[in-house]
Amino acid sequence: TTGGSEALLFAFMSCFNPGDELIVPEPFYANYNGFAVSAGINVVPVPATIDRGFALPPVSEFEDKITERTKGILICNPGNPTGYLYSRDELETLRDIVKKHDLFLFADEVYREFVYDGEYHTSIMELEGIEENAVLVDSVSKRYSMCGARIGAVVSRNEELMATMLKFGQARLSPPTLAQIAAEGALKTPKSYFEKVSREYTDRRNLMVDGLNEIEGVRCPKPSGSFYCVAELPVDNTERFCQWMLESFEYENETVMMAPCAGFYSTPGMGEKEVRIAYVLEKESLKRALTCLEEGIKAYPGKA
Repeated sequence: TTGGSEALLFAFMSCFNPGDELIVPEPFYANYNGFAVSAGINVVPVPATIDRGFALPPVSEFEDKITERTKGILICNPGNPTGYLYSRDELETLRDIVKKHDLFLFADEVYREFVYDGEYHTSIMELEGIEENAVLVDSVSKRYSMCGARIGAVVSRNEELMATMLKFGQARLSPPTLAQIAAEGALKTPKSYFEKVSREYTDRRNLMVDGLNEIEGVRCPKPSGSFYCVAELPVDNTERFCQWMLESFEYENETVMMAPCAGFYSTPGMGEKEVRIAYVLEKESLKRALTCLEEGIKAYPGKA
């Protein structure tokens, strides 16, 4: 419990030397770039596209990026911002790459309880043959709606890596006592709670994604995990569109706030027509949001 998942991720990156590289499928959680800059290492993106539903890119695209400075592959599973859930076959593909090139496989699994449609979340800790190479980070923030509690865990069988991260952890302040007590209590939450949450999020996801795909010019793959989806909109630029929605548009005294996706990419020019949407509101609010978004797209002066 040395900190939230973000602090633990930064600690992991800090174990490497300046100039070392981590390969990351994009789009990815925007703070990965910031942590890498702070730790002095480089993020090397491998694009996953909306055309393929943000599935794992081909093996060749990973191997083309591997150099003598490459230290590992970083994934978020299920993903933020896409909600994509890697299958066991995809994870075994990554395992084979990691094993072949003696890399670390680092997985941010903070959304692992949010999986839908009867799918199964495979943790990298279940993969055989890379016991010394697998590093998992987890957190209470998403699972128990405790954002800001800064309580997380890093798990690895690599004793040398864990010893190095522990030194980093001892150089930082402890998480707040009340958050530690609350997190300990949250761990006793019964499985029935997550079953109920999963059913509710499945309904919200279906309402949101189906509704988005009914809007002219919009397309949105249906995610199998987390509580996010990425939609491509028929606009010139979603950074401008999202700002316009907040500053200049309202429908029945409401508007919609979204996250432009360019910030989730490391490759310049990518994601400029995509947005991340979190379907965390109650269903009636989501319905109003869909109507508001559709009307906003119709009225937007930069509609493509």
